[in-house]
Amino acid sequence: MNLRCAFCQTPYTLGRIDKLIALQYMDAEKLTHYDAHCPRCRKATPVQKEKMEATFPNWREALHELETQVEASPASAPKPEAAPVAQAESKPAHKSRSHAKAKPEAVKAEPAKPAKTLSPKGKTTAKKSK
Repeated sequence: MNLRCAFCQTPYTLGRIDKLIALQYMDAEKLTHYDAHCPRCRKATPVQKEKMEATFPNWREALHELETQVEASPASAPKPEAAPVAQAESKPAHKSRSHAKAKPEAVKAEPAKPAKTLSPKGKTTAKKSK
C-alpha cells in the first residue's frame, strides 16, 4: 500500500506483513483507522480501516495461514547452533621509543612537595609573575 506522509510529503509503503499487523490490531481494538508512522519524520498518518481492507480483502485467511506456518516452522526447522565467537586478535603492546631510557625496576619514592602556605586572607603567599 502506497502512502504519502501528511506532514513532510514523503512517499512510503506498507508491506503485506505490516498491513496484516495493522488489520489485526484494528480488529482487536475495534478502531476505525490505523496510524501509519512516516519513516522520515515519525509522525502518524491515519489510514482508514475500509481503505486498508480494500487493499487486502482476504486478510483473515492470510493471517490464519501465517499463524499455521509459524506454528509448524519451529518444530520442523532445526535449531541453529551457536557459532563459536572468534576472539579478536590482541594487538601487540605499544613499542617504547628507542631514545627513551628504561626505568629501573626498583623505583624510589619521590619526596613529597611542600604544600603552599595560605595567608590569613586565604591567598597563597607565592608572588605573582608580571
